[in-house]
This record gives sequence, C-alpha cells and structure tokens, in this order.
Amino acid sequence: MNKQNVYAYLEGNCRGRRRSITSQRLEQKLNLSGNEIRRQVNALRREGEPIASSGNGYFYVENAAEVYATIHGLKKMRRGLDAAIEGLEMALARFGEGS
Repeated sequence: MNKQNVYAYLEGNCRGRRRSITSQRLEQKLNLSGNEIRRQVNALRREGEPIASSGNGYFYVENAAEVYATIHGLKKMRRGLDAAIEGLEMALARFGEGS
C-alpha cells in the first residue's frame, strides 16, 4: 500500500482533529505497521499534504490552527531528539577516541 492510500483514507474519513484516528486503528484499517504509517505520513507531509497529528492520532487538517499545532508538536519532538543526541555525544567521552 502506498502513501496515496493513507492520504485517501485520512482525507475521506478523518477530517479535522475531532475525527482523528489512532495509529493502531489506522494500522488495522490499512493493514500496515506503525512504522510504515509513520513513514507514509512523513512522506506526505514532506510533499506539502496537510496531514496532522495529536495525542488522539492522525487526521487531515481542516484549518491552519491544526497545522500550527502539529508543527509545534514536531518542533518539540525535534528539541527532544537534539537533546538526546547531545547527551549521547557526551557519553562518547567514556569510550575514548577511536573506540
């Protein structure tokens, strides 16, 4: 199943935050793994498709506020990943150079 199937399902069935679908439910509906759902959603977003997410799941956006909320959540995740990378880079000192 390709990203267009994910897009079509969300656009047709999950318009707006109030109609979001959990990843687990979307996996069942589309017979995809959670990792594959995330990859497909990421690809759609990179192409400019308005696929958003919240604590309740994925959805096709209805307004700019829903896009802004998703952008805010993604930036928060990025800050967390950056902090984890910095911590791991500090941990490298325990192993010495070239290890």
